[in-house]
Amino acid sequence: MNRKDDLLKIFSVKLRTLLSKTVLDFNRLQEIRLRVDSPLLVRYNNKEYMIDNNASLTKSLEDAFMITKAEVKETMEYISNYSLYAFEEELKQGFITIAGGHRIGIAGKVILEEGKIKSMKYISFINIRLSHQVKGCANLVMPYILRDNSIYHTLIISPPGCGKTTLLRDVIRQLSDGEQDTKGGSYREGIPVGVVDERSEIAACYMGTPQNDLGIRTDVLDCCPKAKGMMLLIRSMSPSVLAVDEIGLGEDIEAIHYAMGCGIKMIATVHGGTIDEVRDKPLLGELIKKHVFERYIILNNRDSIGKVTEIYDERGSKLYYA
Repeated sequence: MNRKDDLLKIFSVKLRTLLSKTVLDFNRLQEIRLRVDSPLLVRYNNKEYMIDNNASLTKSLEDAFMITKAEVKETMEYISNYSLYAFEEELKQGFITIAGGHRIGIAGKVILEEGKIKSMKYISFINIRLSHQVKGCANLVMPYILRDNSIYHTLIISPPGCGKTTLLRDVIRQLSDGEQDTKGGSYREGIPVGVVDERSEIAACYMGTPQNDLGIRTDVLDCCPKAKGMMLLIRSMSPSVLAVDEIGLGEDIEAIHYAMGCGIKMIATVHGGTIDEVRDKPLLGELIKKHVFERYIILNNRDSIGKVTEIYDERGSKLYYA
């Protein structure tokens, strides 16, 4: 079964038929959104389209295929294999990860118990975010973050949807696997990497097994808060490098300081358009002003998704510009 068929089987029969007829390169398809009484939407090549009843991409609301409660209900039954209760823990987080690493975001009526989210019902909104691993996309940045047999503390800065997690994933893989010259020449040993994957986006674990290749020396804590996960990995797995996505909370910063104090190298990402924008954030700004990170990698979608535009050192000197 190919990638497209593997994904289509989670949809209702009507949606499956419609999407199978739509001319889409699934390697460039980013999201499929289902909302009750709203049009079927896809994000393709970083642009949003509706799909009409003839399985064509359209910008016209009048022609769009409209999602019904029945379509959402049937789709959720396929996603959960008719056992939604078995995904109670995932429902608390608001998403389910399926085989292939695709992440299914869900929204509806939240059920609270003692002020905490217990579950969700009347699910009326589904966001399928397709998992894309781009091996080799970190080739450009690796020479800037490698230092002999170690690495520089590195912060990847990017607006939402510009490929920071994809880049982080490939950096992890390359550090973990190491590198050997195809001609038998120079060799870089792989190093142990610990990944705290709070939102199941880096490794995309399905039943505990990463669906993305993070390398042979990588350990993953799935669906674990970043700060708690970093402390747990330090105590239990002895990583040389810790990797986390989208830092920002005070407890994240404290855990990063602790990890660095233990001699562990950090690779992290944060939302932002420029290094100055991140510097203006209260907690993250202190990290930059104190030169905690030694490399800053800036991404945007100027020419393509995940375009590396600038790389700076800890003093703000520009090492690379595209």
